[in-house]
Amino acid sequence: MSDQKLKLYGADWCLKSSNIRNYLQSIWVEFDDFNVETNKDAEKAVRDLYNGELKFPTVVYGTDFLKNPSLSELDKFLEKYGLREL
Repeated sequence: MSDQKLKLYGADWCLKSSNIRNYLQSIWVEFDDFNVETNKDAEKAVRDLYNGELKFPTVVYGTDFLKNPSLSELDKFLEKYGLREL
């Protein structure tokens, strides 16, 4: 089993971030949740992915990431890494 963990970078006020957070919780997928507005390391991690721009929500697993995914895109991403079984 991998020691990697799914990461969600977002903001508390962002509806899309909240929707992804709630969805992951509802399907029992473990993830680390980072607020890019209050966590400078999280902000830097996201800016590093997008050439200095702050784009969220961003979902990261290992070196792969998705920006502002739909739930369908997120499901495919989770399946790709065996994080969700359908």
